[in-house]
Amino acid sequence: MFKKITLRFLLTLSLAMSAQAEDVDAFTLYDWMESLSGDWVLSPAEEQTGTDSYKHEAVLPILESNATGISFKSIGRDSTIQEDLLPDSPKQMVTMYHCKDLECNMIKATHYCVKQNQPEFIANLAVSTKERIVFDCDMSTDICQSDEDHVHQIIHEISKNATHLKTSYLSWENKKAKENSSIYHFDRK
Repeated sequence: MFKKITLRFLLTLSLAMSAQAEDVDAFTLYDWMESLSGDWVLSPAEEQTGTDSYKHEAVLPILESNATGISFKSIGRDSTIQEDLLPDSPKQMVTMYHCKDLECNMIKATHYCVKQNQPEFIANLAVSTKERIVFDCDMSTDICQSDEDHVHQIIHEISKNATHLKTSYLSWENKKAKENSSIYHFDRK
């Protein structure tokens, strides 16, 4: 009887340790972000499901001209990933992703927004996967705790074949989620 209990305990402990070993670390997440490198065009209007962000007067010319809608590139000798959303438009925004510390225990991001603020984010390693990368507003910063309208979460969802990207900039105001967040669908150029 004791052997069965010990064996069951060891099996449970082994399963728990192997599940923990599969947790996402910051280095892995950073590699996933790097896989987005390159230019992406806005998907056709009929593929912009669940959103009307593409209808904005500053976004429609990008959609209609098939110009780059979002791009990702490594800069600073691969120490930072620069995301450029809606380049050369009045709604252009940049988000910079980088390791929070020398050990790269966490990925941090700063979003330079058309709302004229710069919310900071921390990667949510617990929910991020290779197909869904999530950044949550850094609640240790003033903007994330404020009533000010700001982007509160960034989510990049990548198709299995890495040719389609859905990027969501979920906004908050007065400490509540807003209904009119910006969501865009892109195809790899």
